[in-house]
Amino acid sequence: MSDHDILSDAEREALSAVMLEPDLPAQRVLIVDDDREARELLAEILGLDGIHCLTAASGKAALQMLESNKSIGLLVTDLRMAPCGGLDLIRRVRESERAALPIIIISGDADVRDAIAAMHLSVVDFLLKPIDTDKLLCLVKHELGLVL
Repeated sequence: MSDHDILSDAEREALSAVMLEPDLPAQRVLIVDDDREARELLAEILGLDGIHCLTAASGKAALQMLESNKSIGLLVTDLRMAPCGGLDLIRRVRESERAALPIIIISGDADVRDAIAAMHLSVVDFLLKPIDTDKLLCLVKHELGLVL
């Protein structure tokens, strides 16, 4: 340590270690929809805003991805899918180690009972198609902590 340094050697080493640590993986959005065009369009819309997305064509594939990929910070799912619908997927997520994962439902075909069931499963929001992309982007950014 020279006379002009304000940090001790130990402090300098600690600072260097922190500065050299790799960044945490970006929070990703998992989009689940059995309609390929719909999920790809959503991924493209979010991607244009710098949000990294993964997609799954079924509830089963989504559950496998959630189990193996801890960088997923938000789930966006369609409600009507076969054989595992959106509400079934959400119930299974809520019973898993990823129970606290924020979830947004998107549906073109929903009724009041579906909305009530979704709210009982603590979803962030229930958006009807056609989607208000500005609202979706706002919700996604908020849930991923990208909004100040």
